[in-house]
Amino acid sequence: MNDRVHLTLEEVHEIAADALRAKGYSTRHARAIADTVTAAERDECASHGLFRIPFYVKALQEAGVSPDAEPVFRDLAPAVIRADAHFGFAPLTLQLGADPLERRARELGIAALAIVNAYNVAALWPEVERLAERGLVAFAFTAALQYVAPAGGTRPVYGTNPMAFAWPRAGRPPLVFDQASSASARGEIQIHLRDGRPLPEGWAIGPDGEPTTDPATALAGAQLPFGGHKGAAIALMVELLAGALVGDVFSFEAHAKDAGRVGAPCGGEFMIAIDPARCTGDGDRGAQLAHAETLFAKVLEQDGTRLPSDRRYRARERTPTEGVTIPGSLHDTLRGYIDG
Repeated sequence: MNDRVHLTLEEVHEIAADALRAKGYSTRHARAIADTVTAAERDECASHGLFRIPFYVKALQEAGVSPDAEPVFRDLAPAVIRADAHFGFAPLTLQLGADPLERRARELGIAALAIVNAYNVAALWPEVERLAERGLVAFAFTAALQYVAPAGGTRPVYGTNPMAFAWPRAGRPPLVFDQASSASARGEIQIHLRDGRPLPEGWAIGPDGEPTTDPATALAGAQLPFGGHKGAAIALMVELLAGALVGDVFSFEAHAKDAGRVGAPCGGEFMIAIDPARCTGDGDRGAQLAHAETLFAKVLEQDGTRLPSDRRYRARERTPTEGVTIPGSLHDTLRGYIDG
């Protein structure tokens, strides 16, 4: 078995979609998930790329995920749309929800999409980037499972609870950031475990409450919020936005339902879309974007700086021609799904 297998991005999408269909996902769900996975591989975000396909498969087999549920959208208020994913994975709901959310934001200046009953193991940046490419400012928030200790605590309560933000730019890809409120994403610890690498200090504590750099001990213990109480406050905010606000569960409640410890949280996601042209008296969107560019230029005057998402965009220039590589063992797993 080769240690690494080279794939084009087209092959990434094909093997992801084929594996998911072979295991029972509908074509629409398989394609939507494969789109998200391929985008992560394209941007060299391995923790949310093909590495995630076994999570989708295990969740379908053991967690009661619907392989073919069609999301249902309903207006709750002029500026609020509710999307019930009916226990399917989130990518299809997010793709289908982009158009109505954009229309409502254009009409009213600001709009929200409240997603419930959605399984999610993907990154958040695809959905906010999709809206920013259409000229909107966008936010997204989602909780997870009970992985992260509150500041000063030693037992998990919060999820990794990411939030994402996107700002449109004229003639350039949007500025986007997507970050966990924990010191690292869960998938990064899992990849360190897979690859036999120690964790950086400050990522986690073991079951005894003591700091650890061992991935297995960290996964058995608790992740830590970034920046101590500051990251914990953001985690708390995300719990409220993606849980209580939309009428779905908190991370510790989702964890209790994950009896098989599949690691695929089911809960809510909250998105906000803003039309920048509706936020000034003159509606001069070009002036707003140009003003933002002066800030970006000021940041980049200093050596060693970069804007959020710049690393991903550099990867995006390479991978369409150079492709990506994945562990041979992962490739064998994916081929096993397809070949039966």
